[in-house]
Amino acid sequence: MKTDISLKDELQKYFGFDRFKGRQEEAIKSVLNGNNTFVLMPTGGGKSLIYQLPALMLEGTAIVISPLIALMKNQVDAIRGAQEEDSVAHFLNSSLSKTAIQEVKADVLAGKTKLLYVAPESLTKEENIEFLKKIKISFYAIDEAHCISEWGHDFRPEYRRIKSIVEEIGQRPIVALTATATAKVQHDIQKNLGILGSVVFKVSFNRENLYYEVRPKVKTEAQIIKFIKQNEGKSGIIYCLSRKKVEEIAGVLQVNDIKALAYHAGMDAATRSGNQDKFLMEDVDVIVATIAFGMGIDKPDVRFVIHYDIPKSLEGYYQETGRAGRDGGEGKCITFYSYKDIQKLEKFMHGKPVAEQEIGKQLLLDTVSYAESAICRRIILLYYFGEKYHQDNCGNCDNCLNPKEQIEAKDEVVRSLRAILEVNEKYKGDHIANILIGNKTAAVKSFKHYKLKTFGTGNDHEERFWNAVFRQSMVAGIINKDIENYGLLKVTQKGHDYLANPSSFMLVKNHEYEEENSANSSGGAPSGGASGDPQLFSILKDLRKKIAKKHNLPPFVIFQDPSLSDMSIQYPISLEELQNIQGVGQGKARRYGKEFVALIKKYVEENEIERPDDLVVKTVANKSKFKVFIIQSIDRKISFEDIANSKGVDVKDVISEIEAIVHSGTRLDIGYYIDDVLDEDQQEEIFDYFREAEVDSVQEALDELGEDEYSEDDVRLMRVKFFSDLGN
Repeated sequence: MKTDISLKDELQKYFGFDRFKGRQEEAIKSVLNGNNTFVLMPTGGGKSLIYQLPALMLEGTAIVISPLIALMKNQVDAIRGAQEEDSVAHFLNSSLSKTAIQEVKADVLAGKTKLLYVAPESLTKEENIEFLKKIKISFYAIDEAHCISEWGHDFRPEYRRIKSIVEEIGQRPIVALTATATAKVQHDIQKNLGILGSVVFKVSFNRENLYYEVRPKVKTEAQIIKFIKQNEGKSGIIYCLSRKKVEEIAGVLQVNDIKALAYHAGMDAATRSGNQDKFLMEDVDVIVATIAFGMGIDKPDVRFVIHYDIPKSLEGYYQETGRAGRDGGEGKCITFYSYKDIQKLEKFMHGKPVAEQEIGKQLLLDTVSYAESAICRRIILLYYFGEKYHQDNCGNCDNCLNPKEQIEAKDEVVRSLRAILEVNEKYKGDHIANILIGNKTAAVKSFKHYKLKTFGTGNDHEERFWNAVFRQSMVAGIINKDIENYGLLKVTQKGHDYLANPSSFMLVKNHEYEEENSANSSGGAPSGGASGDPQLFSILKDLRKKIAKKHNLPPFVIFQDPSLSDMSIQYPISLEELQNIQGVGQGKARRYGKEFVALIKKYVEENEIERPDDLVVKTVANKSKFKVFIIQSIDRKISFEDIANSKGVDVKDVISEIEAIVHSGTRLDIGYYIDDVLDEDQQEEIFDYFREAEVDSVQEALDELGEDEYSEDDVRLMRVKFFSDLGN
């Protein structure tokens, strides 16, 4: 092997660098010595150099197996840019023409090519296997090696075949590289490639410059716009799980004067790569993307990564947040979390093979643990990757900057350890929690675990609490998860010692993430002004009363209480801003809005109120197809039953949509339908009731008018007619 001095000389000669990063040099020596080598380095740690430099130095061609065409192209372009001849590096994949493939093969056979990038799908083709048998291979490099493992966040079945194909082509040393791998995934990769005895180079997963924060998913678009406006001109990525949401968010950002573009697999290739290039060239500041975006780019100055939807696994989360601050500068990682999103992800798993569902469920549990936990985000993230963080407070995450309440949990830790041991360490956390709570689930019944001594001994707490006990006991090294059967809880030696001699254990209380409440469409109890400015709410109510009197209408016809409450939170001072208020459409804003926004503007100035930035959020004009269909059908006087049948919904759903349309200020003439349901006297009686009523509650109307006389739908229909005729 060459001396250390010459290795640095080679680095200077080929890449123009004068020093190695972290453990690069040791790993390169391992590859040059012909060892099977496993490299685990976070994004931006310089993994690619570990196989690129030895490939240029050694005799023969290194075969680099890589999952993404965009990634291959970037790597090949980068190597060619640093060398004299283009033939030094090539890729072989489905994007090449037959002529181009012949040119690549000619260069390789002539010994000009040092690195040949191959997609796993191309590697499995018989013609390519035969071709590779003819050449001298220096070693195989498997990039993004986590794709081998079903427990990895980006499992690719083709990766499972690599070992058998390598054996067919001819055995050479293997270098496996990844930026994200838990202990379970590491073991899986090494086992599957047959390199369990490989030399392992693992660099810390801690990215000190990244700030981690999890926020409740409430008024999410407004929060995102406010954040971006506060970080104007900075590059950022917003990740969403669905293509539809990507398009929606990109649209909302654009109408709010933010330079943003969408990126997802449903777009044509030219638009997609064009949008990526605009982001790289800084023609746009923000890219809104599905998780497919980012693996093929190396933009060092991404200053924020926002997750609109929580990812399916912590590995996915780590890799995606890892795109921020790769130059060592600022990197803010904001994630919006709601437990409803987890339930959605669980639904997506239905119909998949049971084993895959089980894996997906475990990965989701880890993600929930991270999101809801109140202990240092770094401690949990690094623990997940098998690394211990030795500080209690990182000073760069939401939980450390705003420490949460702690409670003594010595007794609870003892109870949890006893339960794990009583089932011989053969069950997962959710099952242990059910035993402790005394919950007779199907599994608890079938294993007769309701007969255990520990059954019901933890019924003073709920499942979420016990999950926090398990998680924080893991971080403390008292219990761990089995690697071979991931998820089974095991008591460590430290745990046995703790059980023999329990001591104080301070447990950090979990966050409670509240869901965003949907508006009460039937005009029930008002939300009041409690969540906003009570003084403004009261003044707005007085103004509403005055306008109602002038028009001889009940106040609720002008604006409903939830709308006034929202005004007292948002302080809209223009008709455009007023249209972003709950239950206020364009028609209603124009008809009654002027006096309200004038009053609010005056109030804001007199009281020197700093208005929330998010109230300038403009929405994309988006009447849902269903709403448009209903309006058109009513214009053509089609019965509600026919409208409902054509869309496969109930008549009640149609009435709910009509209520929403009318409440926001659109006038609808539904008299033709009401005439078939109620006679003139009945219509007049309900109409007169609402003219005199103080609130627009359907239930109060039924109590007054008699439930024997009228149905809920009758009253709702007449209330719609009342609002439409008099209010709009």
